[in-house]
Amino acid sequence: MSLADKVLAVNNDLPIRTDQPIHSGKVRSVYWLTEADSKRLIKEKGYDVAADAPLAIMVISDRISAFECIWHGEGGMNGVPGKGAALNAISNHWFKLFREHGLADSHILDIPHPFVWIVQKAKPVMIEAICRQYITGSMWRAYAKGEREFCGIEIADNLKKDQKLPELLITPSTKGILTGIPGVPEVDDVNITRDDIRNNHEAFKFRSQDDIAQYEKLLKEGFDVISDALEKIDQVFVDTKFEFGYVTDASGNEKLIYMDEVGTPDSSRIWDGPSYREGKVVENSKEVFRQELLNYFPDPDILLNKERMDERYALAKDNALPETLLMKVSETYVGIAEKIIGKPLTLSENPKAEIIDILRKDYGLID
Repeated sequence: MSLADKVLAVNNDLPIRTDQPIHSGKVRSVYWLTEADSKRLIKEKGYDVAADAPLAIMVISDRISAFECIWHGEGGMNGVPGKGAALNAISNHWFKLFREHGLADSHILDIPHPFVWIVQKAKPVMIEAICRQYITGSMWRAYAKGEREFCGIEIADNLKKDQKLPELLITPSTKGILTGIPGVPEVDDVNITRDDIRNNHEAFKFRSQDDIAQYEKLLKEGFDVISDALEKIDQVFVDTKFEFGYVTDASGNEKLIYMDEVGTPDSSRIWDGPSYREGKVVENSKEVFRQELLNYFPDPDILLNKERMDERYALAKDNALPETLLMKVSETYVGIAEKIIGKPLTLSENPKAEIIDILRKDYGLID
C-alpha cells in the first residue's frame, strides 16, 4: 500500500447516518447523528449526558493547514501520514490526565477508533483561550516593534526572543466575528483583554461573571498539568490554545468543559528541552511545517502578508510539496506523540475502511 493510501485526506464522505449537513473544517469533519441514534447510544452506552443531548461523530484527517491554506504533496499524498492519529492520541492522553487531576470534563464521550471521537454538543464560549509561558510568535513580533502591552497586560522591558516569561500569561482572542462589543473589532481572532470579557461576559457566551474566573482557573490548571508532564520527558510547553463550552449532564447540571483538542502540535508550541538549554529552538509542533514552507518558497512574503491571500491560495493549490518535506513533518508529529503517550502510535493501514467497519458493527450508525 502506498503512502498516499495510508493518508486519510477526505473525511466527509463516510456513510454515517445523519439528517444534517456534514461540517468539514480544516482538519476534522463532524457528522451530527439523528435524534433517534443519539438517544439510542446515550441509553446503550450509558453516557453521562442529558437523555436528549445531540451527539456527533467527529472524524479527524491527516490534512495539514498552515497560513490559512490546506497543503498537499507529491504522488497524491494529500496529508501527513500519522498526523491525525497523533493529534487524537495526544488529546486523549491529556484529557485522561485532566480527569485524574479532578479538572473539568471534555466534550468527548467515546473513542471508537484512533481517528474518531463521539462527542456531545456543547455551547461554545466565544474565546480562543491562549496561555503563554515564553515570549515568541505573535507576542514577540509585537514586542520587537516596541509594544509593551499585550491583551491589556503590561510586559516588562529588556526581554529577549524565546525567553521564559516572569509568569504564565493569559492572552485571549475572539472566536469568530463578534458584534456590538465596545472596543473589539468585528473580525475573527482579534486580541482582547480581561476587561473586555468581564464587561461583556454575555456577548462572549459566559453564563456569569463567576464563570470567567472558572475558565481562567481551568486554563491555568490544564496548562500546568501538561507542562509538568512534558517536563518529565524533557520537553518545554511554550504556549497553547484551549477552547471551552457548556454541556448538561445526565442529572441536569450545566457545566463548563474543555472542547476541541488540547496540548497538540497543532494547537501548541512544544520545544525540545536539551536543545533549548543549548540555546537552540527545536520545534515539536506545526511550527516545523510553517518554517519548512517559508524556506521552501522563494518569496515567503506571500505566506506572511495577508494582503497577498490570492497568491497564497494559488501557491497552496498549484504546488505539490516534496514527499521528504511531508515525511519530516510526519516524524515530528509521530515522534512527539510517542514521547507523550509512552508507547508506539497505532497507525492504520486503511483508516476509512476500519472506521466504517467499527461504526457499523459496534454502534449501528452505518446501514
